[in-house]
Amino acid sequence: MKMKDDWIVSDNSLNEKDLLKSESIFNVANGYIGIRGNFEEGYADNMPTIRGSYINAFYETASVSYGEKAYGYPETMQKIVNVTDSQDIDLIINNQKFSMFKGTVKSFNRYVNMKEGYYRREADYVFPDGKEIKLKITRVASFKYLELFAINYEIEKVNFDDDIIIKSRINGDVKNYVDKMDMRVSSGNENILDVKSTSVQNDVIQVLSETKSSKQSVAVNTKHMCSGEFHVSYDKEEKSVMAVFKVKPGNKIIEFNKYNIYTDSRRCKDPAKKGYTLINKICTLSFNEILKSQQNYLKRFWSTADIDNEGDLALKQGLRYNMYEILQSAGKDSVSNISAKGLSGEGYEGHYFWDSEIYILPFLTLCSPQIAKKLLRYRYTILDSARKRARELGHKKGAAYAWRTINGEECSSYFPAGTAQYHINGDIAYSYIQYYLVTGDMDFIKEFGAEVIFETARIWIEIGHYDNGLFKIDSVTGPNEYTTLVNNNYYTNVLAKYNLQWAVKIYNMLKEKDSSFLSSLCSKINLSEDEITGFQKAAQSMYLPYDSNLKINAQDDTFLSKAIWDFQHTPKDNYPLLLHYHPLTIYRYQVLKQPDTVLAHFLVENETNYETMKNSYDYYEKITTHDSSLSYAVYSIMASKLNYYDKAYKYFIKTARLDLDDTNGNTKDGIHTANMGGTWMAIVFGFAGLRIKEDYIALNPKLPVQWNKLQFKFLYKGAKVKVTMAKSETKIQVRTKVPINLKVNDKMHSIANDSIICEKI
Repeated sequence: MKMKDDWIVSDNSLNEKDLLKSESIFNVANGYIGIRGNFEEGYADNMPTIRGSYINAFYETASVSYGEKAYGYPETMQKIVNVTDSQDIDLIINNQKFSMFKGTVKSFNRYVNMKEGYYRREADYVFPDGKEIKLKITRVASFKYLELFAINYEIEKVNFDDDIIIKSRINGDVKNYVDKMDMRVSSGNENILDVKSTSVQNDVIQVLSETKSSKQSVAVNTKHMCSGEFHVSYDKEEKSVMAVFKVKPGNKIIEFNKYNIYTDSRRCKDPAKKGYTLINKICTLSFNEILKSQQNYLKRFWSTADIDNEGDLALKQGLRYNMYEILQSAGKDSVSNISAKGLSGEGYEGHYFWDSEIYILPFLTLCSPQIAKKLLRYRYTILDSARKRARELGHKKGAAYAWRTINGEECSSYFPAGTAQYHINGDIAYSYIQYYLVTGDMDFIKEFGAEVIFETARIWIEIGHYDNGLFKIDSVTGPNEYTTLVNNNYYTNVLAKYNLQWAVKIYNMLKEKDSSFLSSLCSKINLSEDEITGFQKAAQSMYLPYDSNLKINAQDDTFLSKAIWDFQHTPKDNYPLLLHYHPLTIYRYQVLKQPDTVLAHFLVENETNYETMKNSYDYYEKITTHDSSLSYAVYSIMASKLNYYDKAYKYFIKTARLDLDDTNGNTKDGIHTANMGGTWMAIVFGFAGLRIKEDYIALNPKLPVQWNKLQFKFLYKGAKVKVTMAKSETKIQVRTKVPINLKVNDKMHSIANDSIICEKI
């Protein structure tokens, strides 16, 4: 990926091997809709493409087939749908169709402008008969009008003044992408959308489709605007509608707009009717007005979210791209969340994982809490599904959140590395608590936070037991999916303890501040004070594995007794291990796909001492493959904590441009949203040492030697904090109207109004 400046990601490659990756990189999305960066006119014959348009949380259900099925296995799963394709546009001059792979391309560039919120493709092109055009194609997925995907064509006729024919198709004949050789991508169910009707009414094209099994409907309503004198006709087929514009001579520059409104039945009763109404409203806006609204939205976003590391253009570009993609990926209603690939591709079938809570929400909580609250509310909307799943798993009380899901029901058919990861309950509770600590929003706790925290806490009592006075949790899988079904996974037990402790704290807070609300909630979920006492006892008695010989927290009860994986004789081509070895082979060894215990040391650092953290880091780092993109950020954060400055920077660099440089070789399936959040965390929680405490926020800045300056901002309890780290000093500017406590390098500052704190290095 080439650079124009640090707000631009650009590329001019037409190499076949780069096209799929670029389709992901140049996606446009807004949290509701996402369109891959395909060429409107397509590629040359037989060139690979994953042509995709997606709606966040719009899914199809499919039966899960098992050779051997046991009680409680998921019977159905969900997958994101490749919905109606509104991208198709062809330019035809004298029966010659414009194609980047035919004729002569004198110049070509495409780029995403992260400051102004659009993707653009520019080309100076000569048809085989010598006619030359300059073409500028701009795409927007609107942040203001979430249903809108707009395309603007600016066509300049360089050396002729003939008719131009523009053919614009809305195509309902679409399929999902499958790859039978990669378990991270769906291997079946590609034909999942049926077209129910096509129509043209008052120059509005409508294609209404429905998923085969879940019977969810999606409507695309499209309207075109064209400059100059033209004749338009429509060709309506069973699964598509073509608008044909014959633009007559007379204008050197032709502007052509295609506005597409996506609506779905998960969010409205009549998608076709709503879409038709919206398109007629929005088509009154010029494309420049739509661009202006993008700029205004992003100006507000970047005023807090931007990170500036002085001097390194490529790195700054990577950081901004990662934050921009999180914004594009984050659901902005209570129906949706953030999938592992955002809205850029079909990897992991559009499912939501624990990645959202642990790797992405920290950025949004501290920089865009209004979006974070929407994502947390989504987890509340699926709480009943989590309760139902808990009963299927044999639990009498509580909620067991699905390991991977869209609608709240479990999609993981491989329970050892899926359902057994009960830590997702702790992860969700942790993110709720972190949001409360950052915002101080007690209404949030009352509206839905307390109920989620109580119900997730209940599950630990259900799956745990006392053994010689210690509370233990058996048969679970931690974050390291290369070790499954273990007793007393350290990460799980630590998060369970945190969940239980905070359930008790919130109960007592509500008892003191709003006893009538607490009484109502306890009546609703049948929660007794005896249960709260049980939470407290279990938390106080929680067993946290520790090996006295190695002086580390053991990952689980048996991990350290296993043989260490033979890294020396493992070919480089055999990574990631999950694609080359049977799970049972991997499970028999000490080997980590990603950090487990080390991640727990970061999230809940007060559960162990500095020496144990350091010893654990040294031990587990050596046996970690980093086969997961979640891995590098955590090792970077903890390296900063442990004063391993070179390692901290080395791991951070691996996160910063992982997708732009296609480090893992699978960006074609979509971006890595959790890694993108991890990049921000490695800076703010790593280099700046930020920690969110119960009554204050702490900073322990350590500027990487590779940089002269680092600047970032965050929000805390209504205050806006700007941190500038330089070689000689760290300057912290606080704009606030409410008192906050801020600890810098172990020195507490009580701040009641706008202040500046300077710490000499």
